[in-house]
Amino acid sequence: MSAPKGRGPTTVRASDSADQKHLREFVTTRRGVEGFVEPRTAVTDVTLMLVAYDGEWTRRRVPSVEWAHTFANSHGIPSYDAAVVGYPARMREWNRKQKGN
Repeated sequence: MSAPKGRGPTTVRASDSADQKHLREFVTTRRGVEGFVEPRTAVTDVTLMLVAYDGEWTRRRVPSVEWAHTFANSHGIPSYDAAVVGYPARMREWNRKQKGN
């Protein structure tokens, strides 16, 4: 089976209901969550990274940029374009602490 034209040899997995369920669970079980919408790349579709107040984070594929912002708005959390604002320092700190464990 050949790859679709213009997409190269990489097959990009689309968002599914398990991704959306995971995002909902993260938002409802963490405090101070913010959303960072990541654009499509050559190897991944649009993703939504959620970062909690303590820096814990998760990332999942989503159907579209618009879907990601609507999801955040419907859950009362701010959302940002990650390519514009970058990622919060608390996330990098959380990653650093996890490597030490």
